[in-house]
Amino acid sequence: MLNVLRRGVRCFQLEAPTADWRPDPDVVWIDLLNPTREEELAVEAALGVNLPTLKEMEALEPSSRLYQEAGSTFMTSTLLGHSALNKPIATPVTFVLAKGLLVTLRYAELRAFSVFADRAPESDVASGTAALLGLLEAIVERLAEILNSAGDQVSAGSAGIFERPQAGNFRPLLTSLAGAQAVTSLTRNTLVSLSRTLSFASLAPEISGDTDSRAHLETLQRDVQSLTEHASYQSSQISFLLDAALGLINIEQNGIIKFFSVVAVVFMPPTLIASIYGMNFDVMPELKWIVGYPMSLVMMLVAAILPVLWFKHRGWL
Repeated sequence: MLNVLRRGVRCFQLEAPTADWRPDPDVVWIDLLNPTREEELAVEAALGVNLPTLKEMEALEPSSRLYQEAGSTFMTSTLLGHSALNKPIATPVTFVLAKGLLVTLRYAELRAFSVFADRAPESDVASGTAALLGLLEAIVERLAEILNSAGDQVSAGSAGIFERPQAGNFRPLLTSLAGAQAVTSLTRNTLVSLSRTLSFASLAPEISGDTDSRAHLETLQRDVQSLTEHASYQSSQISFLLDAALGLINIEQNGIIKFFSVVAVVFMPPTLIASIYGMNFDVMPELKWIVGYPMSLVMMLVAAILPVLWFKHRGWL
């Protein structure tokens, strides 16, 4: 799918490029979403660039994701997708500044792209450079929203762990925290990738020669750094809560084992007495005693009470 964004037009416009296709002069952004090979070839022929395929984007080493070729700047970042579905994925996205246009190549729906396209007319996006900076800003804002949402899950998980009734079910809490940890971890990876992309973008001629663009880029770099630190803190908080939950589970399990251990010890002496007087030998001095039965009951009761008193004396109960 090939979408284009024109100056002053709200949202994307779908185009079906032909072999001799050329973007209109008012086009500032070409977005390739799950493109066919024909669409890739049409854009490559129109702009004189070689776009990487999905396999090439995934196979690129971090040091090879940022490069300049034939006067165009190529930047491949790993972005977070499907976060709203609680099934986060890491997907590569390539940004290309070529002939005053921004070209993006992606293989997953990303909310930040549609959000930026909707507000582009109000932002007065008049060039590919402005489109790139505005899109990167929308991505950073979206990552901040995702971190805040995960932070709400962490806060709810914290309250659920430390304020839950005794012997409650930990499974929903652990599942929620595990989901928040997955999203936070992928968000941090995305921020690290974006940080490298922003650093390399400052070398692009379209940005390095413009004071406003450099200032905008520096602001984005500070935002990314701040969010990276927040993601690291949130990840450590989630790890603490997971450890706390596991610790409380162990405490409750130890309490259960302790209860059964005390019960076993309490009933052991009475069982011994009952076993002795339950033997069927012919010669047993107590066999003919009139008080034998009540005496056995008293002995078993005393034998059960003494361990309980001993445990309380030692502070085990």
